Amino acid sequence: MFEALKERFEGVFSALKGKGRLTAEDVTAALREVRRALLEADVNYKVVKDLVDAIKNRATGADVLNSITPAQQVATIVYEELVRIMGKEAVSLSISPKPPTVYMMVGLQGSGKTTTTVKIAKRLSRSHKPLVVACDLRRPAAVDQLRVLAEKSGVAFYGPDAGVSDPVEVARGSITYAEDHLCDLILLDTAGRLQMDDELMSELENMKGAVPPFEILLVVDSMTGQEAVDVSNVFNERLGLTGVILTKMDGDARGGPALAIKATTGVPIKLAGMGERVEDLEQFDSSRMASRIMGMGDMMGLMEKLEQSTTDDDAERLAESLKKNKFTMEDMLLQLQQIKKLGPLDKVLEMLPIPGGAKALKGANIDMSRMKYTEAIILSMTAKERRSPEIIKGSRRRRIAEGSGTSVQQVNQVLAQFEQMRTMMKSIGKMGKIGPKSFKIPGMMKNLFKG
Repeated sequence: MFEALKERFEGVFSALKGKGRLTAEDVTAALREVRRALLEADVNYKVVKDLVDAIKNRATGADVLNSITPAQQVATIVYEELVRIMGKEAVSLSISPKPPTVYMMVGLQGSGKTTTTVKIAKRLSRSHKPLVVACDLRRPAAVDQLRVLAEKSGVAFYGPDAGVSDPVEVARGSITYAEDHLCDLILLDTAGRLQMDDELMSELENMKGAVPPFEILLVVDSMTGQEAVDVSNVFNERLGLTGVILTKMDGDARGGPALAIKATTGVPIKLAGMGERVEDLEQFDSSRMASRIMGMGDMMGLMEKLEQSTTDDDAERLAESLKKNKFTMEDMLLQLQQIKKLGPLDKVLEMLPIPGGAKALKGANIDMSRMKYTEAIILSMTAKERRSPEIIKGSRRRRIAEGSGTSVQQVNQVLAQFEQMRTMMKSIGKMGKIGPKSFKIPGMMKNLFKG
């Protein structure tokens, strides 16, 4: 995400830091590169002009140029202006005080609207009972796609009865269905087009009139560039958007829509799709996005991922093991599975505050396949072997290697790795005051990065 833009920005600020003392000409030259980087990232040219002018006015002041760390102050100004154009405050989805809350999902075909509808339903199912509604009756298999995704995610689904071809009628019917099944949140997955037309807008306006939505959310493919701004403006003028959701932010998105939509439409970006899994949906936070663009990582986002991957039961179990000074293969397996829940490791590394992000760690010899065979080896052990790995001798090692499709050498490596972890955990256990909160990974991370 924002990889090219991030690399260009890192180059600009590295050059500034190398100069020590800055002149107005140095800042102007750096901002010329910033402007070029933003335009190459497909950011709307009016937004680029506003952003660069604002940075220049602040960065060429005497207080900055005469300071001890002018390069750092210029970088701070760029960060603050990026946050400004994307929206200073994170804006959450709103819930109606009188249920059911209705969300109308709109957007062009191929933007990821149907998948995002289910992602939102799953995200809100922790505190609500959502119902996804198939109102796209034009695209072949759209109804079946939503039904299958809803079933996999464990959320309620409502579709058209046989012979029904009017999406407005389906939307009306969903209200009664929701009341009968105690669903307090309705998400209308509406039809899209390959391009905007009056017929589509009229259909959406009719649906808005028949079933007044509490939120109208535009789903935008973040890889569409400047076209995303035009699409947002048209939908906003016709429907009155309350929020935007950017999808495919984990791909080769250059950053244009994220940097331009709020500045040009005034509509806040509320969520960002960061992957294909139903869990890969994050609240859009401009300060965290700006941190990633500037190569400063996203520790808060990483801690949220860690929080989701570590349940209270898991933390309690690990704490009990350490209280008894007994770290087992089952505990090691639990930690591996928690790491897997974080998603692709390269995406996690991007969130670390390391210059160059994941690219800088490519030479660190991180073997992604090792985690897979380690898990396979542990799963090939008996329950007794996992709890007492010291009994695993020659014949057992050969059996485990055959069962996991690995070699005896790899089994030996995993056992040696386990012994190292057990030694480390024993030293932690001796520190005392062990409780579940001590072993919730986010709590450890917060203590590490505190201050």
